[in-house]
Amino acid sequence: MSASLTDSPATQVQRVAAAVRRRVLEHTLRHNGGYLSQACSSAELLATLYLRLLRLGPSQGPQQPRPFAGVPSATNPAACTGADYNGPRAPDLDRFIFSPVHYALVLYSVLIELGRLDAEALAQFNRDGSTMELIGAEHSPGHEVTAGSLGQALSQAGGIALARRLRGEPGRVWVFMSDGEFQEGQTWEAIAALVHHRLGNLALYIDANAQQCDGAMDDVMGIEPLAARLRAFGAEVHEVDGHDSEALTLAGAGLGSGTRPRAVIARTDPCRGIDLLRTRAPQLHYVRFRDQAEFAAYGELLARLQTADAAEVAP
Repeated sequence: MSASLTDSPATQVQRVAAAVRRRVLEHTLRHNGGYLSQACSSAELLATLYLRLLRLGPSQGPQQPRPFAGVPSATNPAACTGADYNGPRAPDLDRFIFSPVHYALVLYSVLIELGRLDAEALAQFNRDGSTMELIGAEHSPGHEVTAGSLGQALSQAGGIALARRLRGEPGRVWVFMSDGEFQEGQTWEAIAALVHHRLGNLALYIDANAQQCDGAMDDVMGIEPLAARLRAFGAEVHEVDGHDSEALTLAGAGLGSGTRPRAVIARTDPCRGIDLLRTRAPQLHYVRFRDQAEFAAYGELLARLQTADAAEVAP
């Protein structure tokens, strides 16, 4: 684990977030491609969820991920989900639903930094027969459901939250989303259902980095004012700096005590920690290096980050 248990919670988050960005950058260089801006925008958000907000038990998943055993069916008892990396299912423990599944490499990196997954697992990334999918599915480490073509996980999370309330379970449901999913109608239908069923045991944390696959959100289809729209649907809304762990933590405090679903809009920078990405704006969705000079520039950045990290941990 890259964060010492003697560090303050906020410092632990900062250390894990920095390590996640380095790991995703290293992987992007090794494979000449990767969802790098997603690591830049969401690292503190995901680290805060895992380190400060989610009530999870120890990982039940193997350090080296399982091979793909086929899709769930009545005739395939070997099929599994990756939810066991978030600990056992228990009435008092939380459930974590990961919606923007193209962020899978970022989630794997978080699991590695927290000791829930072995670093060598990334050698299986995007290989045939592996559960370490490029685009995460229900069998991928840290994933519980398949989110489809984005926007479908929130509906599934709502069903889980309703079932938990009907069973009297105190565990909450947390959903990680991207702002691009609010360009989709199913997301808003799900919000309406969450409010109608008074699911105050569910929170969605939104990585609002203002980017999507075709460029800047406002250039493709604007979703603002997002906070006002969510409030109009009846959600409890908090809008915070998505790189501020204290603000992210405060926004999640007391979840489960009310009757309204909670939406936390985390405003983030898709180039946070890797300013070189700004030269690619507004096309930030997926990095594939244009030439050897650009590859070398990112390689030099990684070397500087690794040197700084080594100096920080040296006795």
